[in-house]
Amino acid sequence: MVRFDTLCIDDARRLVFGRAPHPVQCGLDLRIGAGDVHPELNFTLPAMAIEPDTWPRVVERYDATVAAVLTRARVLDVSGLVVEFEHLPPMTERASWGAELTERIAQQLRAAHEAWGLKAALRVTVVDLRDGVKPPRRRRGEAWEQMAASLRACAAAGADILSIESTGGKEVHDPALTRADTPGIVFALGVLAARDMAWLWDRFTETARTTNRHVVPGGDTACGFANTAMQLAGQQMLPDVLAALVRAMSAARTLVAHEHGAVGPSKDCAYENPIIKAITGCPISMEGRSATCAHLSPVGNIAGAAADLWSNESVPDVRLLSGPAPLACFESLVYDCRLFNTATRRAAAGALRDIHVSSDAGGSAQGALMTPEATIRIAQAIVEKTGSYERVRAAGRAALALLREALAERRLNLPARERRWLDKLERDFDGLPDEPDELRARIAPRYGALYDAAEYGLLP
Repeated sequence: MVRFDTLCIDDARRLVFGRAPHPVQCGLDLRIGAGDVHPELNFTLPAMAIEPDTWPRVVERYDATVAAVLTRARVLDVSGLVVEFEHLPPMTERASWGAELTERIAQQLRAAHEAWGLKAALRVTVVDLRDGVKPPRRRRGEAWEQMAASLRACAAAGADILSIESTGGKEVHDPALTRADTPGIVFALGVLAARDMAWLWDRFTETARTTNRHVVPGGDTACGFANTAMQLAGQQMLPDVLAALVRAMSAARTLVAHEHGAVGPSKDCAYENPIIKAITGCPISMEGRSATCAHLSPVGNIAGAAADLWSNESVPDVRLLSGPAPLACFESLVYDCRLFNTATRRAAAGALRDIHVSSDAGGSAQGALMTPEATIRIAQAIVEKTGSYERVRAAGRAALALLREALAERRLNLPARERRWLDKLERDFDGLPDEPDELRARIAPRYGALYDAAEYGLLP
């Protein structure tokens, strides 16, 4: 286990796209975080059944999409890219299916590397299947065995980076979030999710180390927590200040993966990744304006300020006027990356980063907490604490203070409703106990039946 108690990047001016203090070399001669921003393409199937009778068609779709992307990459003179193969549930449930597609994509990347020197890597993201029973079984049972088998099979079949969007704690976080129940949210992130991450990532790292020495344990994402909050806030179902707070706190939870072996590049839909980069120095994947095919957000530009990989999140293989949607998304990513990298070569990376930041920072509470300065403040608050519960609380307090400062300095304009919610969240934080056991007892009447304590290594 690695304990992060200082920042790797402690100056906001050094938090910039394309450069990470600890670049990652993986795949086919691809170096991530060493100066260039590379595109990371993620695509999925159109609406179709995935079963034995349709499996040959599934394989054909993946083969054709990767072939088209590689052809376009050569036309556009792309020097490096990452393809993310994000499993659909049947591809993790049946390890041989995920492994077959992993092997076929890896073969196509290798052929392009040999034919024209493309530097590339394949990220494989397995599905967290453990929510299938209630309360979820996190450390045992068929779902975990399927996940473990899929990890091993995909690592052996040619994956270069292993990732997951894990869901430990989500059985409490979801109802607490819809109630805007701060104690429940903090317990889910700071106790349940953090404990599950530690257990899970010990096993991810072990799989990477023992199955294929070339596999990199990439990272996790709080997509099921903070992105859920972001989408609900975007639909006016939750306050924006709550979504921003959840995002800041989720960074302490995502950091646990790196304490237990993840080295990056961390996964794209973790908008908390700049905080992770500031703490660990690892390269990060981000998504923003070129990921609108998957979801909308208030932070489409600022998300690129510290990116080392630039992703479209995911897109189904459907037909657009220009061609298949994955191909269109890939081209958008390539042109974005050209802009990032040209700015770097002209010694203008800082200026372009600042334009990305200023275009979004004042538009929402979520944007206000993603500036380089706010990122460093939240990261510093996290590393000054030791336990995950304390870190989640510290991140939340730092986020609330930053929002107050942005309001006072008129860098952020919030409607009256949002300001009232900010007042409430501050009161909620003032009432949190110092000890996680006390918080657990306090929220037990509302959420105790939703999770199995033994599955998190907790006493009944």
